[in-house]
Amino acid sequence: MQIDVYDTAGQVVAQTDLDETVWGIEPHISVMHQALLRQQANARKGTHNTLTRGEVSGGGRKPWRQKGTGRARQGSIRSPQWKGGGVVWGPHPRSYEQDMPRQMRRLAIRSVLSAKLRDDRLTVVQGLAAIEPRTKSMKSVLAALPEARSVLIVVPDKASSDAVYKASGNLLDVEVITAGMVNVRDGLKYDRMVVMQEAIPVIEGLWALPEEKRTPSPFKLARLAGLAANQQPVAATAPAQEA
Repeated sequence: MQIDVYDTAGQVVAQTDLDETVWGIEPHISVMHQALLRQQANARKGTHNTLTRGEVSGGGRKPWRQKGTGRARQGSIRSPQWKGGGVVWGPHPRSYEQDMPRQMRRLAIRSVLSAKLRDDRLTVVQGLAAIEPRTKSMKSVLAALPEARSVLIVVPDKASSDAVYKASGNLLDVEVITAGMVNVRDGLKYDRMVVMQEAIPVIEGLWALPEEKRTPSPFKLARLAGLAANQQPVAATAPAQEA
C-alpha cells in the first residue's frame, strides 16, 4: 500500500509505503466500540462518595421519648428521612476499570487506523518538525492540508517535535500525541489524522502483525479449500422464448 506525502505547503512531494496489516484491514466496528467504552470507563476516577447514617456527625441522642408525644418515633436526627441525615444506597469510591484481551485491543487500534485511510481521513506530512514554534505557522500548515473540522497530529516523540507542540497549543480542535499513544478515543474523536512521516515506522513497529501471523495456518487453508469445494456452481438458464 502507498499513500501520498505532503509537505508543509500542502503539495504532494512523494509517496510512502504502508503496512497492510495496520492500515489495510477491514475495520471491526464492534471491537472498536468495546475498546472505546473500555477506555472511557478506565478514565473514570471513581472518587464520588456519600455519607451513610453511621458517618454523619451528630445524632447520638434520641430526639424525643418513644411514646406520649403524639409524634412519630425517631431514634436519631441523622436517619435518612431527616434533612442532613445519611444517604441510603448512595455512591461510594470504586474502580470502573474494564479488562479486554490483548488481541482485541490491538485489533481495535488497527481498525481505527484502517478506517482513517479508507475514509480518506489520513494525511502524511514531512518536514513538520522544522516549522516555527508559533501558532500562526501551524495555522498556515493546516490550512494548506486537506480540510478538516478537527485534527489529530501524530508525532514520533516529544523530543524531536517540540516545535509542533508549541505551535499547536493555542489551536482549538487540534491535538498532538506521540505515536506510542495512539488510541481509539482520539482516533474516533478527531476528523482527520495528520501523521508525520517519521511516525509511521513507530506506529507500524507497535501494531503490525508479526511475520508468522501474516500467512494463514495450514488448518485454515484446508478449511477454506473445503468450503470452496462444497460450493455448487449456479447454472445459467436462458430466458424462455415466447411462442
